[in-house]
Amino acid sequence: MTAWGEASSRIRVLLVAVLVTGVTTFMFLPLLAIDLTARGVRAGVMGAMVGLLAFSSQGFSLVTGLLLDRFGALRVLGCGFAFRIAGYLILGLSPGKALAPLTGGIVAIGVGGSMLGLTIKTMLVTEPASSPRAMLALRSTFVNVGVVVGPALGALTYRAGFRVILLVCVLSHLVLAIRLVQVRANRPEPRRPAVAEATSANIEAWASSSPAEVPSGSASPPGSAPNHVSPARAGTVAAATQSAVPHPVWGAANWGTLCVITVAYWAIYSQLNTVVPVAVKAMTGTPTAISVIFTLNGALVVLFQYVLLQRVFKRADARTLLILGFVSFAIAYTILMSEAGWWSVLCFVLPLTLAEMLIGPSLDEQVVRVAPRHRTGRALGVLSTAAACGSLLGASLGGTLFEALDGRAAVWMAVAGCAVAAAGASALLPKSRRGYV
Repeated sequence: MTAWGEASSRIRVLLVAVLVTGVTTFMFLPLLAIDLTARGVRAGVMGAMVGLLAFSSQGFSLVTGLLLDRFGALRVLGCGFAFRIAGYLILGLSPGKALAPLTGGIVAIGVGGSMLGLTIKTMLVTEPASSPRAMLALRSTFVNVGVVVGPALGALTYRAGFRVILLVCVLSHLVLAIRLVQVRANRPEPRRPAVAEATSANIEAWASSSPAEVPSGSASPPGSAPNHVSPARAGTVAAATQSAVPHPVWGAANWGTLCVITVAYWAIYSQLNTVVPVAVKAMTGTPTAISVIFTLNGALVVLFQYVLLQRVFKRADARTLLILGFVSFAIAYTILMSEAGWWSVLCFVLPLTLAEMLIGPSLDEQVVRVAPRHRTGRALGVLSTAAACGSLLGASLGGTLFEALDGRAAVWMAVAGCAVAAAGASALLPKSRRGYV
């Protein structure tokens, strides 16, 4: 699977769902704080509510993963749409600054977003005959189209009122729910290739046999294609054999390292919503500088995410991409230490975006590669829970450091040091064979 043109109809529907949910999310999310303030909600409470939305989405992912593995994608998908739609409705119908319904609506939107995002991601990476790396790259591209388009559409629609934006979100999710349930319900069971039936019966015996029991010079298990078969049939045998071989098993130390790396990634990334907006405003003299960063970042990801992972770094394993990504993060925040106005801001965007494009999909790929197939949702949920902890920790520490340390340069030095440490931790992960591209 190398491009949209070669994607199946099911994959296209899933990617369109990613696009629509991304656009609608970024239609209302940047304006949520404005709406809460207009209702008379105090600034401190408003900030806590906006943070609660992100935390409830990422923090619920572990539960979502467990539900996904236990009940399947169709049921969790339906619950996700129900929560999301209910949340939008509660938020839109809440009177004034009543905190209880506002909080309930925000939590429902976050929980529903967790269910939808993790379920669709799992469906993409487990789709038969698809490359998980390609699916993750395409998904990231479509998400970032929402990052670019959503705020602009939200600004235009906001003239008619915030409740109109919420109504658009409700209607779009209703249509998506009907379409995705139809696609999932009509999904045929993947047929095993005939050659897989010939080889799978011998895989366990071959894998557990001693070297003396395997014929000298044999590179494949007993019953697999002989050397004189055609290249096409040999390729089919190789693919079937590879799919039958169990996933590599990670120990607790490797999983712990991956979770620590995930916490570090989101702690660093969360500075874009805390310290960076204040800093770039001081550097440039304009409060819209952070909007320029987000717009350029989203546009670059849309243009280059898929090409970067599927062409430039096609043969690189996930561990290498993680190391390169965190080094790029360190470079980005080192650039901000110069405080050279717009030049620092614009130069900051390039390594920042490169880090995002390399790290995000690579973390997911590591999980997909080593998690048992029937535990993919749970494993992705654990990673999202680590992300929630990283976001909360990073936002809290970033603001504290910004107030406590004398000068922004010290903050950037601390963030860059965290990125270097995360690159070192990434090097501790096992180097696995490239199997997805």
